[in-house]
Amino acid sequence: MGKNKLFWRLRYVDYMPGYLKSVRSTLQFCTILPLGDSSDYDSYARRFYLFPLVGYVTGGIAALLTMLVSDPALSAAVALAAVMILNGFHHFDGLLDLGDGMMAHGSREKRLKALSDQNVGAGGIASGMLVILLAYAGLMSIAMVPYAILIAEVLSRFSPVFLLTFGEPIKEGMHSYTHDFGKKWFPYAAFALCVPALFLAPGGVGFMAAGIASIAVPLFLLVVFKKIFGGVNGDMDGASVEISRMAVIACLALVL
Repeated sequence: MGKNKLFWRLRYVDYMPGYLKSVRSTLQFCTILPLGDSSDYDSYARRFYLFPLVGYVTGGIAALLTMLVSDPALSAAVALAAVMILNGFHHFDGLLDLGDGMMAHGSREKRLKALSDQNVGAGGIASGMLVILLAYAGLMSIAMVPYAILIAEVLSRFSPVFLLTFGEPIKEGMHSYTHDFGKKWFPYAAFALCVPALFLAPGGVGFMAAGIASIAVPLFLLVVFKKIFGGVNGDMDGASVEISRMAVIACLALVL
């Protein structure tokens, strides 16, 4: 018995620093939080199922900031501004690129070219505006903005984990590199991390609506991306966060 206890204690000591390093690396990759020297990217890629933990941090900070504002309209604006700034507009940039690719006319090659173009076109601008407006309108209609932004920010992180695991890469890049580290159980682990946030949703209807939205969005996006682009890239992973956050907020607004 003594040897077994020593074995598991050594295993704990061996693995915990790795997990903590992965959490730090994930936060550094996804946010602008000052967390010291940059960790190696592989620490994030090996355990990208930890993505929802970022939502607890960014969503938690945003929730606290909204509590300082009494006006509902301003509170909703502060919530969205906070999460987007904390994310360094990292995912929003992917949404703009995706919008350009989706709106491009012609062959798949033309869509991929528009997707990777550094300039933002009308499709990207319109996509960004629509997602922000829908998320803002949803928050405006929900009395419990702090809870809504925290729930949505956490659940939105399930989408990139799902896409990184099951989305076939369309080219070499950040998505393809991270995809190689993926395991089929990663989405299950990511959703398990999301479950505590689901319990913050008021009532069983809110719980079901938020949970269904968080799962339905990446499933739908995976089908769309495969059909239109032939696979997934990093821009789509980032865009899925913005789209999922908006979808969860919208569903909460509809049922509440």
